[in-house]
Amino acid sequence: MASAPKANAVVGQSGGPTGVINASLVGVIEEARKHPEIENIYGAVHAVAGMVKDDFIDLGKLSAKTLQVVAASPSSAIGTSRDKPDEEYCAKIIKVFKKRNIRYFFYIGGNDSANTAYILNTMADEVNYDIRSFHIPKTVDNDLMVTDHCPGYGTAARFEACALMGDDLDNRALPGVKIDVLMGRDAGFLTAAAALGKQRDDDGPHLIYVPERVVSMEKFLGDVDDVCNKLGRCVIAVSEGICDDDGVTWAKKLTDQAETDAHGNIQLSGTGDLADFLAGQVKSKLKVGRVRADTFGYLQRSYPGMQSQVDVDEARWCGRHAVRFAMEEDNGSVAIKRTGDGKDYAVELFRTELKNVAEHTKSMPDEFINEEGNGVTDEFIEYAMPLVGELPKTEYLGGYPRI
Repeated sequence: MASAPKANAVVGQSGGPTGVINASLVGVIEEARKHPEIENIYGAVHAVAGMVKDDFIDLGKLSAKTLQVVAASPSSAIGTSRDKPDEEYCAKIIKVFKKRNIRYFFYIGGNDSANTAYILNTMADEVNYDIRSFHIPKTVDNDLMVTDHCPGYGTAARFEACALMGDDLDNRALPGVKIDVLMGRDAGFLTAAAALGKQRDDDGPHLIYVPERVVSMEKFLGDVDDVCNKLGRCVIAVSEGICDDDGVTWAKKLTDQAETDAHGNIQLSGTGDLADFLAGQVKSKLKVGRVRADTFGYLQRSYPGMQSQVDVDEARWCGRHAVRFAMEEDNGSVAIKRTGDGKDYAVELFRTELKNVAEHTKSMPDEFINEEGNGVTDEFIEYAMPLVGELPKTEYLGGYPRI
């Protein structure tokens, strides 16, 4: 491998924001400053959309104090984009890179972002313009291949756990059926995290539905009825991507003209249709008096003050390692390997090929989902708990002896 070129670097944040994507950004900036091969570190405003327009900011001028605040801030500090670059789009980016002598490209995002990095690196090679293209993992869905888990997931999972803890206490005070629709188009990791805050045997969520298991309306109503008969109430966490037993998402069935993004994905999180539909079915078919439903939508991924310390530390670490890998390799994606569990939780980072991550998605493994398809297992709790940090403790006095 040729020695690392002396040139400029650019970093972009792609796809949906998270609670720690800025920590990865700061990691890149901090590490880039340590390497004389990188003369300037630019931030692409709104990701690839800013690159094609030559719209950059100089990240090297930011103070250490500012970087600390940025790392603790949710959302994407330099803006993001859902654009899916084709060859013509990438050719424009390479033209801008040549103009600014950019030869290091760091892209923080999910599988589509890894694919963008892969395409851009391949096209640059074809025109004999040497760039080092590195993907830094990010997604609240936790569905990237190779890596044990994704930066962004731990913080979003912490939000889900805390939100459902509060919702369960609310439901105890005013019993009935409460339905919460959470993010998760193809993978159920985030919805499953709703179970992490359970402290008592009868704590909710009592039912959890993820995209990896189909659920008919008959099955759904039967499960709810069983819980209500046993406990007199029921709290339910539902993934936005759950499918009927024919494999079609309930969200799609409810939408006559489903809105899609540039990647062909049906819009799920911006509508409350699924929550309203499920609540209506419970109220009409089970004759439950008090039924409420919420769609968490975009609250889940950019909520201030909710960072998991493990998550923010690993996100920053991933940013730093991307730069270190770029000093030795032409391209790649940063991945996390778990080397310990529970109280002995530890990880190490390694490089994997871009093609191993690009456009692929990972589902929850079977051992994380209970046999009934309406809850999670102890194996999932053991996997996810170290990622969210210590959760609040709560108390409920309704079970104390009466006098």
